[in-house]
Amino acid sequence: MSQRPATLRDVALKAGVSVATASRALNGKAVVNVRTRQRIMAVIDELGFTPSPAARRLSLGRTLTIGVVVMFLTRPQTTERLRGVDTVLADSEFDLVIYNVESVQKRDHYLRTLVQPKRIDGLLVMSLPPPEVITSLGSAPIPIVFVDVHTPSVATMPRVIGDDVTGGARAARHLLDLGHREIGFIGDAVEDPYGFTSSRDRLAGFRAALDGAGVTMPPAWIGLGAHGRYEAREIAYRMLIGDAPPSAIFAASDTQAFGVLAAARDAGLRVPEDLSVIGYDDVEAADYVGLTTVSQHLFESGRRGAELLLAEIREPSARAPVIELTPEVVARATTAPPKEGRR
Repeated sequence: MSQRPATLRDVALKAGVSVATASRALNGKAVVNVRTRQRIMAVIDELGFTPSPAARRLSLGRTLTIGVVVMFLTRPQTTERLRGVDTVLADSEFDLVIYNVESVQKRDHYLRTLVQPKRIDGLLVMSLPPPEVITSLGSAPIPIVFVDVHTPSVATMPRVIGDDVTGGARAARHLLDLGHREIGFIGDAVEDPYGFTSSRDRLAGFRAALDGAGVTMPPAWIGLGAHGRYEAREIAYRMLIGDAPPSAIFAASDTQAFGVLAAARDAGLRVPEDLSVIGYDDVEAADYVGLTTVSQHLFESGRRGAELLLAEIREPSARAPVIELTPEVVARATTAPPKEGRR
């Protein structure tokens, strides 16, 4: 007959303390003196006691669960950020629950219900601007940290942000320094139901840097559409088979840059000899295919966001902390000086 598992009462009895004292020691409460705590922990090891997760949650009055709200879970940008989150939470006592947003209604539902007491201990919202109609997030009973959200509604809340305007400008300067002056852009449609700003801000920084160098982009070299590799491929192909195609294209994401690379092959162009391509994000596949891109430190943003949320759970800050990550150009094999005669 197998021996029954040890209980907290068994630990308390063998250590000569009350069950309440054993529970406080197990939960790291400072009211238990060091020698007593050491004795209790030694008994726990001796008996092989493993606390019940449900009982531990009950004793702490917490769920020991972190919620992460993301959109487009299968996008490589999201995957990279979640890897960063997981590296932090894997060594913590918290479980991770991911909520994938598939519609505006689903987003609003999560942001209204997940912040209610006893659902989760903290919420991480990644790359998903909250709607202006939800004004209660700032007074939510649990900590909320935003990652890659730039809308005014979260300006007073803890967040980890990049600088898409600077990133766009750095992409432009990379191409300008190579000698390109005939430059196109592929990005997201200006209007979208979720209020994303990244593509718009990257284009703004890109155009400002080109304007500063006296370079203009004709309307035919600005292609906007739904976010996706195949959509970008179609837009870029039409741009490249025109009478006066650009010598370089900046794509607002690596996903769209992959579409541009496919369009170049379709048009019989060599990269980077005939066309230079630079993306944005620096997802894992970018290194594999040798894509020049702007790194927005996806993994790091997820890691820092999770660390910030855990810190806010332990002790809320008097003033909302903001962590800023500066984008950097990662030059690889898809950009080079233009052919002679195209400077």
